[in-house]
Amino acid sequence: MTGTTARRTVVSVAVSAALACVTACTGPGGSDDSGDSTGPAGSARPSASAPASSRAPALTGPSADALRAVERATGRAGSARVESTTVMGRELSLEAAGALGWDDGLTGTLTITYTGGTTAETMRRLGTTAMEARYLPDAYYARMGAEFAERVGGRHWIKYVYEDLEDLGGGAGAGFADQMRNTTPNQAVKLLLTAEDVRRVGEETTRGRRTTHWSGTMGGATAQTVDIWVDDRDLLVKKVERGRTETGELTQTAYYSDYGVRVSAERPPAADTADFRELLASQGR
Repeated sequence: MTGTTARRTVVSVAVSAALACVTACTGPGGSDDSGDSTGPAGSARPSASAPASSRAPALTGPSADALRAVERATGRAGSARVESTTVMGRELSLEAAGALGWDDGLTGTLTITYTGGTTAETMRRLGTTAMEARYLPDAYYARMGAEFAERVGGRHWIKYVYEDLEDLGGGAGAGFADQMRNTTPNQAVKLLLTAEDVRRVGEETTRGRRTTHWSGTMGGATAQTVDIWVDDRDLLVKKVERGRTETGELTQTAYYSDYGVRVSAERPPAADTADFRELLASQGR
């Protein structure tokens, strides 16, 4: 393999890892606190903070009161264990499990396993079928496989600084830092508060817990549906988001438990860490 090809392979793997880490923790459309948002694979959705002329009127009445209670309770909880499965058309399928906190920016650790899609095939050829992702308020880190480490001087981790990612793709990353810092389970609830047809589906049992099921649709060129299941403490138990990307249908299902769990994420050793921005710069050499 030539030096140029090797560098391109490293960058390709780094970009794929970035996609997985972002998708695993933010869901299909990311955060709604930074204006209109676009998911990692180009899935657009309405924003809860977009101009009034570009979204449905704010929800009012008993349904709004119930959902705002869920938003407040879930936000105050500060942390939770998370299990999720995500399918992004033909591009990527993955599973994630771990614990995330959101009291002071996004923190925590997830184990991400590639289960299908073209991205997963690329990663498998390079010896990576799963990775650990550590989220801190200013950056996240992805631990790669041994084959990747051999290509970057023995370093096993990639560091992604949020502000650096905002400069990617001719502005496509705009608002990314805020998106990552503001990621919490109650983002799905905020989306429902902007939906055109919010409805209380009924009472259901979800993983052995009695829950209330809510559902709604956000309109526009790329319609997105959100379903949530809430327990008697107004805490989110399950979330399903569905939409479309350029490579097909996008779906994420997430389960939340053990609210208030202690969360920690340590920065990997600097000597064992490659910076994503530096990897991108090396591609041009």
